[in-house]
Amino acid sequence: MSIFKHAAEILEGKVNHFLDNAEDPGESLDLSYEKMITNLQDTKRHLADVVTERVSLENQMAQAQKAADKADADARMALGANREDLARAELAQKQSELQKIASLKEAHDTVAAQAQKLIDYESKLQDHIEQFRTQKEITKSELTAAQAEVKVSQSLTGIGKGMDGAGEAMRRAQDRTQHMAAKAVAMDGLMESGALNDPLDSRSQTEKELDKVRATSGVDDDLARLKAEMAKNKGTSEGGITGS
Repeated sequence: MSIFKHAAEILEGKVNHFLDNAEDPGESLDLSYEKMITNLQDTKRHLADVVTERVSLENQMAQAQKAADKADADARMALGANREDLARAELAQKQSELQKIASLKEAHDTVAAQAQKLIDYESKLQDHIEQFRTQKEITKSELTAAQAEVKVSQSLTGIGKGMDGAGEAMRRAQDRTQHMAAKAVAMDGLMESGALNDPLDSRSQTEKELDKVRATSGVDDDLARLKAEMAKNKGTSEGGITGS
């Protein structure tokens, strides 16, 4: 492989990697989910602030009501002591507290309505987030399965990374194997014919052929001898049986 082809393959690989990872759907879903959680947390903080304000108004209303009740009681006591002037002053204080209560109640009703809206919104948002989370996990699982299927298909079809030259490499290996097998057969034939010699064997071709004849003849002689001995032993055994 030339250095230019190698560089081109590296560049192509980097480009493909960039394109494949330009936008990960799984990461996008996770990011959207995180944004929803952040929005929910902000809503909870706003709700906490509004509820705190509502409770503060309720406490102020309770204090004003307590002050109005005390002023009324003091006015009764003043009248009982024939102090109408004190009774009037206490009743004026009572009216002031009642007016304060009315103003506080108006603000309280507004804040309470805002709090209820935030409570409803928070509940709906939590339901929406839970539905999104479930669908997100399902989608990511389906995406992972689909990506795995694509990778397997690419590998099986030779499209995948590292597989594009596998078929060609296999063909070259098979051709090489056939070539080496043919060469081995040819070498055996050349050695058999004497065209090639074993460097450790100093015999001439004539001596090799004579040794081969002697070996073959020796085998034939041993075979004939064994047959004769077995025939002789068989005849002796049968004669012994007949004589008895």
